[in-house]
Amino acid sequence: MADRPPLPPFTRETAAQKVQAAEDAWNTRDPHKVALAYSEDSVWRNRGTFLTGRAEIVAFLTAKWQRELDYALRKDLWAYDGNRIAVRFQYESRDADGQWWRSYGNELWEFDEHGLMTRREASINDVRIQESERRIRGPRPETERGLSFPLQ
Repeated sequence: MADRPPLPPFTRETAAQKVQAAEDAWNTRDPHKVALAYSEDSVWRNRGTFLTGRAEIVAFLTAKWQRELDYALRKDLWAYDGNRIAVRFQYESRDADGQWWRSYGNELWEFDEHGLMTRREASINDVRIQESERRIRGPRPETERGLSFPLQ
């Protein structure tokens, strides 16, 4: 099994690298690429959906990005300890009817010794926004890496 650095135990710097790598991958909207960050038997709770394994993760993300159009995400390191990282995030997307949404959430991540995520728990709330209220447009520019984002 190939390692997926950075590896635990995490420091502030390596935890921040892991968070940015996850943000970058999710912003590709490529379910197969994103799933490679998770162990073969990774378990998820995403809102009220429970998943096990990469195949279920790929299917879930494929359906997600068919519903959530123009998806753009920002993740922010909240805390870390050993092989665990806590993240807060926001993403924006629109539905097929053109309604824009900002989704706020928190994730708890746990990693194995190879740097693969074995557990992901995500709690997410959605808020309707007008297109004029959008503030997340595409992947994070290099100049904004490491910066926190506003709550509202």
